[in-house]
Amino acid sequence: MAYWLCITNRANWKVIKEKNVWGVPRRHKNTIAKVKPGDKLLIYVKQERKDKQILEPKIVGIFEVVSEPYEDSSRIFKAHVPNETYPLRVRIKPVKLGELDFNPLIPRLKFITNKKKWSGHLMGKAMREIREEDYKLIESLL
Repeated sequence: MAYWLCITNRANWKVIKEKNVWGVPRRHKNTIAKVKPGDKLLIYVKQERKDKQILEPKIVGIFEVVSEPYEDSSRIFKAHVPNETYPLRVRIKPVKLGELDFNPLIPRLKFITNKKKWSGHLMGKAMREIREEDYKLIESLL
C-alpha cells in the first residue's frame, strides 16, 4: 500500500467529496499509473486568496482508492488550463474527513526536507507519494 498527498484547490475539493473521484492532468500519467486499489490519498487544499482574505492550506480528508486508474474526459473539475479535464482518474471512498491546518505540520513531516522552502516539495505536482509515518501522523491528528 502507498500513501499519496493529493494537491488540489477548494473548488475541486467539492467535486472530489461529492463524486468520490480523484483526477489529474495527462502530464501526470506516470504518477497516477503507480496508484493501486487500497492506496490512501490525503487531500491537501492549497493556500488561496478569496477577496482580501488568505485561506490557509489544509488537509481535508483521507480517501481509499477503490479502482485502477482509468480515463474519463467529462468536465467535472475546474482546471487552470483551458480545455483540461483531468482525465486520468481513480475512484475513491472516504476514510476520514475533517480539517487540519497544514503549516503547523511542516516541522513534523519527514517528506519535507527543506522546512523553510517547503512549498517546493509540492510545486508543479498533482500528487506525491509520502512516507507511512507522515500518513500516520496526519491521520492521528485529522
